[in-house]
Amino acid sequence: MSTEIVKIEKLEYRAIIKYLYLKGLRGKQIYEDMLNTLGDQCPSYATVKNWTASFKRGKFSIEDDDRSGRPVSVSVPENIDAVHDMILSDRRIGLKRISEALNISYERVHHIVHVNLDMTKISAKWIPKCLNVDQKRARVEAPPAPVWLRPTIISFLN
Repeated sequence: MSTEIVKIEKLEYRAIIKYLYLKGLRGKQIYEDMLNTLGDQCPSYATVKNWTASFKRGKFSIEDDDRSGRPVSVSVPENIDAVHDMILSDRRIGLKRISEALNISYERVHHIVHVNLDMTKISAKWIPKCLNVDQKRARVEAPPAPVWLRPTIISFLN
């Protein structure tokens, strides 16, 4: 038999503790059994004791309880789409104006624009950081615009 070390997840430890608790073992007995079987990978006695106490109170779920900590993120698809729409409608818009209009923090708007949308501001206009291969080829192969069309292109870029 090989002495291969296997990593055991928290939920697996808890399932073992729950099983042994349901068999009628007490916290100390469960800990000693797990220590003999798992050796160094055994959870602490305090962990075993806390989970057996939880089972004794009638809470038999081995999942973690929800915690009131970090709030739900505002980088949701709806906000990302709203920021993207605002930038497409006015490429010169500032992050502060976007954050005020959407009631999102400046830091979150900055994160959405730079990370989610992968855009940067050059010459006071928001542009994608990277053009894909087809866009680069189209820019190189595109003939210069005729003089009569240039004002239309300039107004389109604004």
